[in-house]
Amino acid sequence: MACPRVIFLILIKFFILPTALSSSWQTLSGKPPAVIARGGFSGMFPDSSIQAYQLVNITTSPEVMLWCDLQLTKDGVGICFPNLNLHNGSNVISIYPNYKERFSVDFTWKELSDVKLAQGVISRPEIFDDVSSILAIEEVAKLTDSGLWLNIQDSAFYTQHNLSMRNSVVSLSRRLKVNFISSPEISFLKSMKNSVKPAVTKLIFRFLKQDHIEPFTNQSYGSLAKNLSYIRTFSSGILVPKSYIWPVDSALYLQPHTSLVTDAHKEGLQVFASEFANDFVIAYNYSYDPTAEYLSFIDNGNFSVDGFLSDFPVTPYRAINCFSHVDTKRAKEQAKITILSKNGASGDFPGCTDLAYERAASDGADILDCNVQMSKDKIPFCMSSIDLINSTNVIETSFRNLSSVVSEIQPRSGIYSFSLTMSQIQTLKPTISNPQRDWGLFRNPRNNKAGKFLTLSEFLFLPNHYSSLLGILIEVENAAYLVEHQGISVVDAVLDELKRANNNQQNKTSARTILIQSTDKSVLMKFKEKNKMNHDELVYRVDKDIRDVEDSAVRDIKNFAGSIVIRKNSVFPYKGFFIFKKGPNVVSKLKSSGLHVYVETFSNEFVTQEYDFYEDPTLEIDCFVRDIQVDGIITDFPATTARYRKNQCYGKFDLPETGELRTLGNPMILAPAEAPYPLLRISDVTEPPLPEVRSQTPASSPSKAEEKAIEVPFAFIAMAILVSFFISV
Repeated sequence: MACPRVIFLILIKFFILPTALSSSWQTLSGKPPAVIARGGFSGMFPDSSIQAYQLVNITTSPEVMLWCDLQLTKDGVGICFPNLNLHNGSNVISIYPNYKERFSVDFTWKELSDVKLAQGVISRPEIFDDVSSILAIEEVAKLTDSGLWLNIQDSAFYTQHNLSMRNSVVSLSRRLKVNFISSPEISFLKSMKNSVKPAVTKLIFRFLKQDHIEPFTNQSYGSLAKNLSYIRTFSSGILVPKSYIWPVDSALYLQPHTSLVTDAHKEGLQVFASEFANDFVIAYNYSYDPTAEYLSFIDNGNFSVDGFLSDFPVTPYRAINCFSHVDTKRAKEQAKITILSKNGASGDFPGCTDLAYERAASDGADILDCNVQMSKDKIPFCMSSIDLINSTNVIETSFRNLSSVVSEIQPRSGIYSFSLTMSQIQTLKPTISNPQRDWGLFRNPRNNKAGKFLTLSEFLFLPNHYSSLLGILIEVENAAYLVEHQGISVVDAVLDELKRANNNQQNKTSARTILIQSTDKSVLMKFKEKNKMNHDELVYRVDKDIRDVEDSAVRDIKNFAGSIVIRKNSVFPYKGFFIFKKGPNVVSKLKSSGLHVYVETFSNEFVTQEYDFYEDPTLEIDCFVRDIQVDGIITDFPATTARYRKNQCYGKFDLPETGELRTLGNPMILAPAEAPYPLLRISDVTEPPLPEVRSQTPASSPSKAEEKAIEVPFAFIAMAILVSFFISV
C-alpha cells in the first residue's frame, strides 16, 4: 500500500517544483526575465543585419525577442535600422555621394536596395561591413516565432515628412506578431493606446537620459520617473537605462540601487533595463564580468527587472537560465576543472599580496600560486615580477636610482628585487596590474596599493587559513641568472623554506599538494634531484605560443614533469581577435601522453576574449572546458571560473563553432593569414644543468639611510623627467 503514496509524493514534487522555481522570480509576472536582442546580435554583426538576427537564433532560443528600430522610407516601407540618419550604420555615402541628406525618408525602398549595412560602433569588428542589405520589417518577422519588439524613436520626425508612423505601426501589428512597442514620445504612445490589444501587444515608455526633455510634457525623463502612476495611464511598462536602477558615480563605482523597479511593480508596470553590452566599460564592482552585472539586476534578493535589452543576448540568456538563484554553498559542481590563481586574485587586488590571496581563496581558487623572487639578503618572497617597477611604487621612491639594464632578464631597464633587502622591499607599496591599459581598461583603482607582500614562509602557511584549498604552486624563474650573477640559489632557498614548513607541526601545507613550476627544465630537474620530488609535482611552463609539440619533446617533458602550462593562443590561434581554424589539438596530444594540461591566462576584460567567444569570459571558459577538455585554468579572476563550475546548464548548450565567424566576413576587409606559430621542439626544452652557487664576498649591509625608501611625489618625478628631456633637446 506504500507504493501509491510514494508515487503520489513524487508527482507532487514534480509538478510543484517548477512552480516554486517560477515564483522565486521577483519580476512582475513571477516568470523569468525576458531577453531582447537589440538589432539582433549587434555586438558582433552590423545592427539590424540578417546575420545579427540569425546569430540570436543560433546562440540562444526562440524565447529571445528580436528588436527592430523601425524607420520609414520615402514610399512608406518599414525598415529596421538603428538611426534616423543612414550615415551611421551603412555605406550610403559611397552609394549616394551627392545627396545632402541621407535619412531613410530621402530614399525609396528600391533605392535602398544597393545600400549595405556597416558596424556603427567603431570599436567593434568591421570585417562584416558591406555584406548585408537593409531589411524590411516583414523580412525580420520571418526570422522569429516569438514575436517582435518595435521601437519608435522619432515618430514626430516622420509626421513632418508627411508620413504617419502611427498608421504604419497599426498596420504592422495587425499583420505581424508584435509583442512590444516602445517609444520615448508620450504623444505617440497615447495615440496607440486604443489601436492595439494590451493582451497581445504591450506599449512601453522608453526613458532617455535623466536630463533630456520629453516633448509632450516638457518634463525631464528623470522627473517623469517619479510619476509612475501617470506613466501607467498610457503604457504597460517602462524601458530605462540601467543607471536608473543601479547608479554609477563618476569614478565608475556602484551607488545604492534605487527603488524604481519596486515602485514600478507596485504600479503594475513592467521594468526593462537597457544599455547592456559585453564591450561596454562597467562598474569596477563587477570586475569586468558581464554575467555578474546581469545577475545584480535579477538575483539580488530585493528586486528583479522584467527583461534586458542587450547587444550580446547570449550573455543575459545564460545568466538567467544557468547562473541565477544558485545556492553557491549547496549547489554541486557540474564542471570538473581545477582553478589556479594567477598571482592570487590579481584582477581585483595587487598581485601576490595577502588581499589577493584572500580574495582568490574565498572566490573558489583550488591552488594559490607564488612567483618566488629573491631579495638582496637572500629571502624568498612572492611577487609577480622580478622587476619591482611592475608590481610596486618603487619608481616613486629614492630606490629609483637603482635602475639598471639586465639583458639576461629583459631588454629595458628595471629595478630588480635582488637590489633591495627584504626590509627595504617591505617599505614599498604594491600596485595593481593593468595589463589592458593600452585599451583604456584599468583595474579597481580603489584597491591600488592595498595589501602587503608575503615572504615564501608566510605563503606556505596560507593552507592553514583556507580549508578549501587543494594546494599551492611555487613558480621559479631566472634561477640561472641569480646563481651566476648574484650568487643566489633560489632553488635552495625554496627547499629550505619547504623543509622548515614541513617540520613545523602547526603548518598543514605538507598535507596539501605542492607544485613547483618553471619555464626551465634545469630548475625542475634540480628540485627533483635535491628533494627527490615526484615528477607529478613538477610543472613545465611553455613561455611562447606554439602550434604543436614534437613527439620527442613530449617524451622529454614527461620524464621530468607531470603537468604542462600553455597559453590560450596555443589552443585557439587568432588574428585580429578572430580565431583561425583550429589546427592540431595540442591539448589532446599532451593529455594522451599522461600530462595534465593547464592553460593561461584567463581574464575578464573583454579585449582578452576573441570575438568567437562573443567577448564573454564565461563562454570562453566553457569552450576550453567542454571542447578542449583542459585540466586546469589559470586566472586572475577566479570567481568567474568558480561560478562556471556550478553552471546549471552545463553541457546543455551548443559550443560556438570557433573559426567559423571569420569566414563570414567581407573578403575585401579580412586581414591576411599570418605564419603559423612554431613547433615546440626538443631543442627548445633541452638545456644545460643549473649551476651551483660559487662562494662570493658577502654584500655590504645597507646604511640606515638606505634602509627605508623615501617616497618622492609623482609630480616631482614628472618634472625631473621633463627637465631632463628639454636639456637633452
